[in-house]
Amino acid sequence: MRLLIKLLIAALILAGIGWFSYQPMMSYWQERNKPQWETAAVIFGDAKRVITSTGKIEPVLKVAIGSFVSGPIVELHVDFNDEVKEGDLLAKVDPLLYQAAVDRDQANLSTREAEVNRVKAQLKLAENNLARGEKLRQKNEKYLSDREMDALTAEYTALEASLEVAEASVKQARAQLDNSKTNLDYCEIKSPVDGVILERKIDPGQTLASQFQTPELFVVAPDLRKKLHVFASVDESDIGLIRRAFENKLPVKFTVDAYPDEVFEGYIEQIRLSATEVQNVITYPVVVATENPDLKLLPSMTAQISFEVDSKERVLKVPNAALRYYPERPQYVNEEDRKLLDGSQWNRQGNQDNPDSTSEKDPELSATERAANSQGRSKRHVWVVREGILHAIEIEVGFSESRYSVVVSGELEEGMELVTGMKK
Repeated sequence: MRLLIKLLIAALILAGIGWFSYQPMMSYWQERNKPQWETAAVIFGDAKRVITSTGKIEPVLKVAIGSFVSGPIVELHVDFNDEVKEGDLLAKVDPLLYQAAVDRDQANLSTREAEVNRVKAQLKLAENNLARGEKLRQKNEKYLSDREMDALTAEYTALEASLEVAEASVKQARAQLDNSKTNLDYCEIKSPVDGVILERKIDPGQTLASQFQTPELFVVAPDLRKKLHVFASVDESDIGLIRRAFENKLPVKFTVDAYPDEVFEGYIEQIRLSATEVQNVITYPVVVATENPDLKLLPSMTAQISFEVDSKERVLKVPNAALRYYPERPQYVNEEDRKLLDGSQWNRQGNQDNPDSTSEKDPELSATERAANSQGRSKRHVWVVREGILHAIEIEVGFSESRYSVVVSGELEEGMELVTGMKK
């Protein structure tokens, strides 16, 4: 009997303990299983819209310097990376054969000039003989016969023609001499522009053969300090924004791997129409011009480019992670906003809050409908936590940065915490 009473008392004690601990245990369990939200704050500040691309740095111009004459290289005055001025001597071809040609043509010219002097002397004599014959004929026609007068006249006329031939031969010899002198001058290979030697393709003693093809000896890049070009490939979907940035003369910034902590600046110089297609992707070349006073930028460097295409000052910005968030469990969502979770709102508004929405890509839509859906993409929803429940706020967004998007309209304030995910 006593054992039964003891057991009954122990059961009552345990029941009492269970009764009084039930409520705290249930509260603890509910608190433990309460969803914990990851949030990010709405901020206020300036915003810039950029389009990124990669490009290759190249000189504005590359001048290939060749040789017009053939022969061995006897002198070489420059090397890679040397800065040269217009007219500087770069190399020299052996001038022995060309100097001999000049001496030969100079002697030939002297011979032709002497021939002219000889013909002139004969012409002078024939002129005097003809004048004497005419005087004698004026005194008495019987002093000289008609045949003799014809002979004097013919001799004079023939010598006039010989003088013209001799003078033409002098011109021909002088032209030949000028040609030989020009070839001799070509033995000295000079720079046609101010610039930097990018390539040197010859060595001392190397023999050039320019009869078949002009050999390329040097490549000179002029004005490397004044201006360089960065050639970028921009997707066709962004080229409209790039054209707007070009018209508004917005700056372009880029970095190179050689100086990762330094930002270089340039401007859009040209948007070329020669499109390139690679695996059904259309891109257009965009030429960015920049200065290079310190010669830090070298040809063929790869540049990571940011085209500024739009900017706003002092605007609200929402985290892009908040725009991408989509509640998965309706029980955590306010009853009035649960209708947003069935997908009908996204399909009707063209809203991209639902990641499964593909209405804009529907090939059966007309061009007008696709344009309307594209315009509707600015209508979005973000989520805030009120009393442990998610509430939706409809907003309109503008362009996006890397982490934030500009708020055009909506009931948001600076510092408001927006849901970006649920903690596990």
